[in-house]
Amino acid sequence: MYEYQMTSRFFGTIAEDLKPLGEMELLGLGATELKDAYRGIFFNCDMETLYRINYRSRFFSRITAPLITFDCHSDRYLYSTAMSVDWSDFLASDGTFAIFATVQDSRINHSHFAALRLKDAIADWFMERYGKRPDIDTISPDLWIGLRIFRNRAYIRLDTSGGSLHRRGYREQSVEAPMQETLAAAIVELSGWDGSEPLYDPFCGSGTILCEALLKYCGVPPGYLRKRFGFENLPEFDRADWTRVRSEIDSCMKELPEGLIAGSDISGKAVDAARCNCRLLPSGDRIGLRVSPFGSVSELRNRTIVSNPPYGLRLKGNGNVQSMMKGFGDFLKQRCSGSRAWIYFGKRELIKSVGLRSSAKTPLHNGKLDGRLVLYEMY
Repeated sequence: MYEYQMTSRFFGTIAEDLKPLGEMELLGLGATELKDAYRGIFFNCDMETLYRINYRSRFFSRITAPLITFDCHSDRYLYSTAMSVDWSDFLASDGTFAIFATVQDSRINHSHFAALRLKDAIADWFMERYGKRPDIDTISPDLWIGLRIFRNRAYIRLDTSGGSLHRRGYREQSVEAPMQETLAAAIVELSGWDGSEPLYDPFCGSGTILCEALLKYCGVPPGYLRKRFGFENLPEFDRADWTRVRSEIDSCMKELPEGLIAGSDISGKAVDAARCNCRLLPSGDRIGLRVSPFGSVSELRNRTIVSNPPYGLRLKGNGNVQSMMKGFGDFLKQRCSGSRAWIYFGKRELIKSVGLRSSAKTPLHNGKLDGRLVLYEMY
């Protein structure tokens, strides 16, 4: 038996800043025995809960099933140990696979080399038994395999998500430097918005925050547009159970009321992208969108304002970012009374340019950017 089969224990990869949200999400979806770990959270669950977590998680980027763990002081031992796995339990000889690997403080000190040796072992295992090997597909493989080597100990895990869960499937069009979906979901969650008042994004870009707000309010599972999940490769996968779980979740979705979620952007190209993306989701055509600089919006009173203002690449030729943020601060003060504005700053040095006193600041990294989610309460 493999490790996950003996222990019913899985691993969720999640950004450090999002771990508190991830823990609450896991518990709400039925996971037990949570334990914090490097770059993620271990948890226990049965197969139906595993389906549910992959389908409904808004904050995790990947859920993996631990396969084998072993001491690994050389690439030869990595190869020979991987050759001992019956890979036909998870993959057909005419299928495709890809490997994502990390190494740290180990004799094998290059992640690409580690992935290559594991790939060789899997390919040779199939060639010895079937005279044919699966192909590599780094875009959309049948099976993703994770390898981590830390202090000469190797961990091989199977991806039960089928690729990163942040790829919801609604982002067919994009603008430069778009916000990752899991971060946008966290921002919407941290804002406390529950649909009791309208939500507006005056810098909507390609609509990621608006789409994540819709997913939250309407109960649309983030995996709704996903064609396939990695757990379908597991030998204990039961399609009838998965179909039932999915149908139960989908039956709880509700329609978006007109006018509840809306946004605008100075870029017509961005708004076109947002409109295309939003319409891929159920009720997404009810998200209000228009081309408009924030200064042309008459007022945003008694609303939840959630936004990621442009900077750097996203600003391009639209002027000085500091002066733009000063103007945005004036807009909030003069036209947004009764509203709470949750503004994400990928570059936190821009916070002072707004010229308003904040009520809260929450650290949220966006890749390598040490960003802040800032709350401004407009009385």
